[in-house]
Amino acid sequence: MIRHLGTFITLIVAGIVCLAAQEPDAAQVVRGIDLAVQARVENVAGFTDVEHYAVYRGTKEIHPAAEMTVRTTYHKGVGKSYEVLSQSGSALIRKFGLLPLLDNEKTINLPGNVERSWFTSANYEMSLEPGGIQFINGRNCLALKITPKRKAPNAIAGTLWVDAKDYSIVQIDGVASQNPSLLAGTTHMMRQYANVKGYPMSTHARAESNSAFFGETVVTIEYGDYELQLLPAR
Repeated sequence: MIRHLGTFITLIVAGIVCLAAQEPDAAQVVRGIDLAVQARVENVAGFTDVEHYAVYRGTKEIHPAAEMTVRTTYHKGVGKSYEVLSQSGSALIRKFGLLPLLDNEKTINLPGNVERSWFTSANYEMSLEPGGIQFINGRNCLALKITPKRKAPNAIAGTLWVDAKDYSIVQIDGVASQNPSLLAGTTHMMRQYANVKGYPMSTHARAESNSAFFGETVVTIEYGDYELQLLPAR
């Protein structure tokens, strides 16, 4: 009887330990996200990549109304610059849509501004979503509900997925906390990331807005051909 009771207690304890392992500590996850962002900031001195922008009008994403391919250069402590490699489609959309988008990215990535765009606990309230591990983009991930601490067109309220092992960002999906302009409606945003030399870099982004003035507009961005400049290991 005593032996069976001991076995029963052992099984209960093992079950509790297993359940605890399945539900990670929320504070530990948030801390891990902050450290992952800090590691990228401290070790990536800069990068170049090629980005393809496409603008679609209406619900069918078949023929873009305008396209632009640019080479992006980022230097830590300096910001971003762009070189237009090719462009086609509506000159009006490119002038009043895509070029202002690039200018906005320049502003966001200036020293003193870029820190406010990071997905960290300094900029967002984060709470771990229930359900444990989720399979996103071929990776085991944890999902967190995020709410920006300040309103901005690039601050997203929605869901953040991070790698369950190293807490690096995998995907973000939500709504901009502030409309980009008075003429634009609510903007739904999504961005996916992949590890490049061990650090998360954007691979695909999509923004969808609907307003009485412009109607439904979708902007997609494809990122590739990354070249990272890493700082020497300390």
